[in-house]
Amino acid sequence: MKYLVVLCDGMADYPVEELGNKTPLEAADTPNMDSLAKTAEVGLIKTVADGLKPGSDVANLSVLGYDPKECYTGRSPLEAGSIGIDMKDTDVSLRCNLVTLSDEENYEDKTILDYCADDISTQEAEILVNFLAEKLNNDEFKFYSGVSYRHCLIWNNGTLDIGTLTPPHDITGKPIKEYIPKHQNAQKLYDLMKKSYDLLKDHPVNKAREEKGLRPANSIWLWGEGVRANLINFKEKFGVKASMISAVDLLKGIGKFSGMNVVEVDGATGYIDTNFEGKAQAAINEFKNGQDFVYIHVEAPDECGHRHEIENKPKAIEFIDKLILEPVNDYLKKSGEDYKILITPDHATPLSLKTHTNDPVPFMIYSSNKTSNGVEHFNENSAKETGLYVETGHSLMNKFINE
Repeated sequence: MKYLVVLCDGMADYPVEELGNKTPLEAADTPNMDSLAKTAEVGLIKTVADGLKPGSDVANLSVLGYDPKECYTGRSPLEAGSIGIDMKDTDVSLRCNLVTLSDEENYEDKTILDYCADDISTQEAEILVNFLAEKLNNDEFKFYSGVSYRHCLIWNNGTLDIGTLTPPHDITGKPIKEYIPKHQNAQKLYDLMKKSYDLLKDHPVNKAREEKGLRPANSIWLWGEGVRANLINFKEKFGVKASMISAVDLLKGIGKFSGMNVVEVDGATGYIDTNFEGKAQAAINEFKNGQDFVYIHVEAPDECGHRHEIENKPKAIEFIDKLILEPVNDYLKKSGEDYKILITPDHATPLSLKTHTNDPVPFMIYSSNKTSNGVEHFNENSAKETGLYVETGHSLMNKFINE
């Protein structure tokens, strides 16, 4: 048996007036999902338990069969592991976004204009983060560059007792005064944020970006704190040889810590311009190379939700359907082996809110050797109407693999 997971990050949504009061999934043309859904098991799943933050970290761990309440140590440690940082038990890591702040004189009076600085390229970002490292690294703090706007700060002998650090994508367009770190133990972190603005605002990379009409990456924003992560090996847990395909460090980190084969795809960006075809081919190659289980994570719908890109979100879903699901399903169909496909978001990222929610999300499990009473079209409403509800998110993977 082969197992394919197509994880459509942030795909679930609410009805949107501009889409004819349909959700992006309802509005999208998804013939491949709908074809599978007709004989698939379809329902809703609660991927984020009450009391947990609806981040992609918690939600993807849940989908992968790990109970976040038992194994979650923070978002940033997973990303740190992906970029090759060997954290000590006494380290605290923090997600370090490159963001665009407005230009008021006092730092606390500024507004977050963009949580990703116009999706800054990895090449530009590396120059900026390395510049910050050169100026600000010391025995206590060290900066590490990651992908696009997503980077990492390691705090030697740090503490998690730092109050609330708010994800920047939750407060885009809002003044930062209410969200800057206020806890006394976080004062050093806030100082780094302020110093980063002074260092980055006139950096040549940002000047060149502004000349092109792009937003400057003129500050860091720290959040997602955590300590070294440890996950049970996925093969030991479920008995299958598994691979992870994703553009983002978070999922690569989960893959690394769970012992999966983490696949790099050229041109994978985490946005709607990602290399969809490359991800599909990478999945096919993994199956050809003897892997039993492939997890394809696609960030694009989530990014479109955060950015309130109403036209792009259905388009991203259509790209997943046509450019990933269709070719990989065709390969599995012709392989002669039995196979199963799980399609689900990790969480909802409603266009109207531009952030994550913990609403239950639709899922389908298609089996090549088993027929279920499915639905005509795979979406939030059809999944709800089946009456199937999986309340414990981390139980879904066992259901998918072992039932």
